[in-house]
Amino acid sequence: MFNRLTVLSESDIQAVQNASLEILSDVGVRVPHKDMLDRLSDVGANVDFSRQTVRLPTDIVSKALAQAGKRHILYGRDRTRQARFGYGDIVTCSSAGQYSWVEKPGGPRRSPTRQDLYQSITVADALEHITIVGAMGMPSDVPLTWRDVYMAAELVKGSAKPGHLWITDGKSLPYILEIYEIVQGGRQAHQQYPMIAGFVEPISPLGFAHTSLEILIGCAQKGLPISFGPMAQAGATAPVTLAGTLAVENAEILAGITMAQIISPGLPVTYGGIPHVMDMREMLISFSAPEQGIMAVAMTQIGKAYGLPVYINVGLGDSKLLDAQNGMERGITMMLGALAGGDLLGHLGICGADQGTSLEQLIVDNQMVSYIKRIMGAFTVNDDTLAVDLIKKVGIGGNFMAEEHTVKHFRQELWMPRGFDRHNWDAWLAGGGKSIGDWATAEKERILSTYIPTPMDERLALEIDRIVNAAAH
Repeated sequence: MFNRLTVLSESDIQAVQNASLEILSDVGVRVPHKDMLDRLSDVGANVDFSRQTVRLPTDIVSKALAQAGKRHILYGRDRTRQARFGYGDIVTCSSAGQYSWVEKPGGPRRSPTRQDLYQSITVADALEHITIVGAMGMPSDVPLTWRDVYMAAELVKGSAKPGHLWITDGKSLPYILEIYEIVQGGRQAHQQYPMIAGFVEPISPLGFAHTSLEILIGCAQKGLPISFGPMAQAGATAPVTLAGTLAVENAEILAGITMAQIISPGLPVTYGGIPHVMDMREMLISFSAPEQGIMAVAMTQIGKAYGLPVYINVGLGDSKLLDAQNGMERGITMMLGALAGGDLLGHLGICGADQGTSLEQLIVDNQMVSYIKRIMGAFTVNDDTLAVDLIKKVGIGGNFMAEEHTVKHFRQELWMPRGFDRHNWDAWLAGGGKSIGDWATAEKERILSTYIPTPMDERLALEIDRIVNAAAH
């Protein structure tokens, strides 16, 4: 319905792409993984095994981009619950996992627990505009060595939607993939109906971690989609100029896509353009600086120019409160990302810049997504919606409230918010003068006390528990 929002011209996009190719061919990337270095050497890349660095000729990168799968779908255990990438959908995800838990935005932080994980899954499963259920909190009462396996198990048992979590390394990946393969009915079925996309986060500038490469190789060998999402920070791990940051970010993504296509030609990938900026006064990353929105639009343009689905970090905030700053930061950046045509818009429910997570924040974020979707839906112009005959009938000074046409159309035409205050002043005061945060707390309590997710087959759940027990021992 909308013309896509842009900040780069065609020549700008080409300049960034050319700069990235020059970086990859002349500087290269660090790849600390012997098997991957061997594979890169076999296809003609310039590999320095002693330094574990690789320079990628442009023809190898271009071939990989041409081969890469341009769309894919992630499935929940209910295969009708889907997250579609490359189809023009707005996909959202609750946070994959934070190390701090906040009962209410602005309150004290603590370590998450198993109970927090269960509640996170229930709430996100209940929220209609959360496409992918993230773990939200990393339960500290589960040992780190098998925590991600436990989280994967609870996500698939607790929600029929697709799930998302941070995978630690290649040791836990086989257990996690076994869980999904059991749910879908085997390896081939899971490849056809994948429940997970491997997430690989390069280490800016121009590096990859061994653990990330294990995940890349493990998922690619299984034919599963992979998302590449470096978080280059302007002024810290990338040049302070936004163009320079884009060049570094794009180079890292292209290197990842190249490695994925070497392992599994045609593998679907997601272009994770998620650079950020360094606040030079606080010396901390910012999740919602205006430059965040600008770069999100730019990275969407670059990724879409390659024909790829794009994941961007928008709908986030630096504020720790449900305040005006919070709403402005999240709403503006998400609107920019949606107008640019991004596929996956942020990890929702985070308080501050990766400083905690809150169910109240997630519930408010869900309403923000609803607001954005209504804007992106625009409206239809035809004889029925123009309603000329009705206008003639009602005439000058009439009223349309009681008309059948109003009853027929108002639910589609008018956004009906939950939690947003539209009362008159006296009615609002009479109801306690509550804020959206008050509503979110009440909504959380309502969901946790009344909502029942679709249960998993008991025999399947026991089989998943067996896998978790094997990982723990």
